[in-house]
Amino acid sequence: MTIRHHLSDPLLMAYAAGTIPEAFGLVIATHVSMCDDCRARLAAFEAVGGAVLETSQVEMSAGSLDACFDRISTMTPPAPPPARKAGVLPAPLQDYVGGDLERVRWRPLGFGAKQAILPCTDSAASVRLLAIPGGVAMPDHTHRGLELTLVLQGAFTDDDDRFERGDVEIADAEVDHTPVAAPGVTCICLAATQGRLKFSSLIPRLAQPFLRI
Repeated sequence: MTIRHHLSDPLLMAYAAGTIPEAFGLVIATHVSMCDDCRARLAAFEAVGGAVLETSQVEMSAGSLDACFDRISTMTPPAPPPARKAGVLPAPLQDYVGGDLERVRWRPLGFGAKQAILPCTDSAASVRLLAIPGGVAMPDHTHRGLELTLVLQGAFTDDDDRFERGDVEIADAEVDHTPVAAPGVTCICLAATQGRLKFSSLIPRLAQPFLRI
């Protein structure tokens, strides 16, 4: 697998610092599990952050260490995660949904496409799985904020570019596009977005409140 479209340094730094919304964090963790290049850059940013923490001086309140040990002593060990099997979804995403594609609850979008909105603990962004049959185009749209789209199966084209398994497309309000699933196997993507999409045509705009996209 050759990955040609990677995450930006600012996104990896925000992930390393823990300042990115959960939806984007899931896409980044999944991509990093597939991409040696981004995994190495993330490790470098985490090392820098660790070095900064080591040289920082923070005054702890009296009794904080004892309180920490008290909490540790009352913690119950977490249940072991279910055994993973090789599949379309990489390990971080399997952990999130509790398995591979058989655990995904799809909802139709029309023209054979379907989606599964994944739960998030914050509302800063949303994340969903998309399954688009080969040759089907998403309606022309732009964005109200950042959008990260990671290919998990198949491929899609956008203008003159092609995105295959492991590739991530970064889009924002400056991007107006019409992604098209490549012919062949159904294209499955993990997509995180800030705010709702801004569709160019009327019918997608009318359906938008029902599809939550």
